[in-house]
Amino acid sequence: MPTLAKNKKAFFDYTILEKFEAGLVLTGQEVKSLRTGNIRLTGAYVTFHKDSPQLTNVHIPLYKYASPKEEYDPERSRALLLKKKEIAYLRGKTQEKGLTIVPLSVYTKGRKIKIEIGIAQGKKQYDKRRAIQKRDQQREDRRMMKEM
Repeated sequence: MPTLAKNKKAFFDYTILEKFEAGLVLTGQEVKSLRTGNIRLTGAYVTFHKDSPQLTNVHIPLYKYASPKEEYDPERSRALLLKKKEIAYLRGKTQEKGLTIVPLSVYTKGRKIKIEIGIAQGKKQYDKRRAIQKRDQQREDRRMMKEM
């Protein structure tokens, strides 16, 4: 399962409570563009239109070698493929205050492209500072061990 993209900003800004795997509805040129690693997940989230989950604010640029299309929108909403029980569960979680659904990573599973989404709760500013301090301390410890 090679990972095509990872949303590092989501792990910094949110506390991930649960993770789900979903399929992604894409066009042919979007698949080719994804396989070359062209995707931006920063700032993306999942919304519900009628009863289907949609991935919003994901940027997948036009495939470099594809013929130019003037109607192509790289920021369009893309449908997610989930089971009915999972859709109902996620819909209920989005109604709770303080919870959102964010994409965590995009990867291949066989010939299919999957996306890992997570139910997330926003971190407070002091939690972010604590994470930065912890990361800096670990970096300093590794540097000291390397010098020995």
